[in-house]
Amino acid sequence: MDLRSDTVTKPTTEMLEAMMQAAVGDDVLEEDPTVRLLEEKVAALFGKDAGIFCPSGTMTNQIAIRINTNPQDQVICDKRSHVYLYEGGGMASNCLVSVKLLDGDRGRITAADVLQSINPVDIHCPITRLVVLENTVNMGGGSCYALSEVKKIRQVTAAHQLKLHLDGARFFNALAVTKENPVQWGQQFDTISLCLSKGLGAPVGSVLVSDQQSILKAKRVRKVFGGGMRQAGYLAAAGLYALENHIDKLAEDNRRASELGEILNDRPFVKLVHPVDTNIILFELQDHIDPEEFIEKLESYGIKALSLGGRQIRMVTHLEITDNMVDQFSQVIKKFG
Repeated sequence: MDLRSDTVTKPTTEMLEAMMQAAVGDDVLEEDPTVRLLEEKVAALFGKDAGIFCPSGTMTNQIAIRINTNPQDQVICDKRSHVYLYEGGGMASNCLVSVKLLDGDRGRITAADVLQSINPVDIHCPITRLVVLENTVNMGGGSCYALSEVKKIRQVTAAHQLKLHLDGARFFNALAVTKENPVQWGQQFDTISLCLSKGLGAPVGSVLVSDQQSILKAKRVRKVFGGGMRQAGYLAAAGLYALENHIDKLAEDNRRASELGEILNDRPFVKLVHPVDTNIILFELQDHIDPEEFIEKLESYGIKALSLGGRQIRMVTHLEITDNMVDQFSQVIKKFG
């Protein structure tokens, strides 16, 4: 029972079959029909003009930051953001920008936060150019943005000529809760990154969508980053299959995560379970519990989880987690005292 991340999923038999049957060509020469189909499908989902298929969500995020900023500009994001914490310092090395870190509610910043963080026109300050939101927020325990607040943020960015990017790593896990149309979100952002290899279950890939001119710029940056792939349609076919067959299953992942949270909340060794909004469970162990020993004990029962430092543990549900596994987890965790 691997609960470390939803990135651990492997392609289903049906997904593998779709991959094997894919029509392919050289994507760098823009001759791969399956890649084109995936890019068009994701762009249409958000009401955007075009998309670009990349190996990872980190690459699509970094490309978005690169095409939306200039060197010495400033990017506003929450201090828990994936683009800041887990992309290897890419904003500094790839884009030569500085970062204004905010402390939002479980990773969610507000329009008021953004407004207060925009720098004045002063040569001593970097030019504020881009705001990045993450939905769901990984380090916020899978917290979701309210579309109403995003619209307010969009009003602020538009009024100050700022770009707005969405790191949609687990975007459809959020929509499984909010029931909104992706086009409603597409209308708010200049660029959107959609990851296919997390809850959606594809083995590889992310798509960046925007207007035609921005995607042309993105193709140049992807080339420099080494993200140009050849017969990438085999991978794109997995993404297409995931979008057509796995979105409806995300509500079940969210439900199972909530059940795991309830199971943990009742145990004496748990100090705090953070709210479980989607498919991520964050909880903190009591002060006398050694987190590494806790992880090792879980593994002795065939359960894998992830330590995030301190006494915080993360678990993530996904396509390969079943109701029987949740029941087994409940039985195992009772043995922990």
